Parts: sequence; structure tokens; C-alpha cells
Amino acid sequence: MNFKRNQVEEAISRLCEPGFAMPSSQMRTQLKRLLDTDRALGRNKRSADPERANYAFYSTDAPGTGTENWFSEYETFGLFTGLRLLQHGWPQGFAVAVLRRVRPELEQQHARILKQDPAKLLDWEQIRAQAKPGDLVDYNTDPVFLAIITGGGGDTSRPVAAICRGRRELMTLSRGKREQGGVGQVLTTFELVNSVFDLSSALAETKPRKRGRGSA
Repeated sequence: MNFKRNQVEEAISRLCEPGFAMPSSQMRTQLKRLLDTDRALGRNKRSADPERANYAFYSTDAPGTGTENWFSEYETFGLFTGLRLLQHGWPQGFAVAVLRRVRPELEQQHARILKQDPAKLLDWEQIRAQAKPGDLVDYNTDPVFLAIITGGGGDTSRPVAAICRGRRELMTLSRGKREQGGVGQVLTTFELVNSVFDLSSALAETKPRKRGRGSA
């Protein structure tokens, strides 16, 4: 199922701006800048570099003038994740580059998560049973992380970005980079499972609006 731009903005606003009747102009501007940055970079589908071969928030090249863009549920989730990166303090170019790079894995995990039973994934009793002393709470039984490693020397223009299913994969990634001599590395993680379901529910509550002044 695809969604119009107003539905995308309204669903993301429900999660990022609780209590707002409509998406704020600030949030809409941030989303527009992410979309414009992604589109302006273009893509080369033949490239072996996923950052050059993929759009972050689109699946096709730009339509003709006057044609409205529609967004898949994954593309909406990618845009929501991009906004989370902006809220963390990173610029839009960084957010777009990261989401282009991880798109193949992130899109696959997004589809897999939506096929799961949320009642089981979000079962608090099972979450507590799985928790070990000292663990951070993931609020689901099968967490998936967007991991970003910055600093530590090397090519600072291309920080490490990866999708990790579970804390074991996350720790393996972190340990491997540290063993490569990454002194001063910073690992930032975004757990994704709960936000996949939250955004899917928010999208289901939106309705498409016609373009133009007559739409409200």
C-alpha cells in the first residue's frame, strides 16, 4: 500500500509531535530537506556502492512535473528514521547517506518485522524473562538496531552504518571495529522494532487529501 505526502507527514507527526493537531511547519521543512537532498544526489542502479545505487526515501526516479509522489510504508519508515537522525544532531546529508547505505538490509528487516505478531514481540512478560542483569531494556523480544559508529580515525567521511538483529550482532560489530584500532569510537544505536509498529499504526489512521487550496 502506498501513501500520499500528507499521510506521511501526519503519521510521522503523530509520533514526533504528540498533541499537535497538524504537522508543524518546522517538521515539514525538515522532511522536505531530507527528500530534496535524496533526490538531488540521484542514483546509479548499476553501482556496487549501495550509497550510490539506492535512494533513501524513493524507489523510482523523479516523475514528471505535476505528478504527485506516493510513498511505500518502508519509504515512510525510512523518512521517519531520517528525522530521528536529524533530531540526534546530524545534518540531512549524513542522514541520507546512512539510510542509502543500509537500505537493502533495513528494507528487508522492515518487511520481516511487519510479518511478526506484535502481541508476541511486545509481550512484556517475555521481555522481562529474556532480560539479563545490566541489560538495557529493548521493549520487544527480537530487537533490531540501526548502528552508527563515528570517530576512531580512518575515513571519517564514511562512518560505519549497519543493521544488527539482536545485541549479539551489535556487540560483534562494535568489538570488530574496536579491534581494528578505532580508539575514540562512538557507537550510536536506534532500536527499530517498536517504531515500525508505531508508525504502521499511525499510517493506518491517516486519510489521503487532494492537493490544492481546497484540501483541508
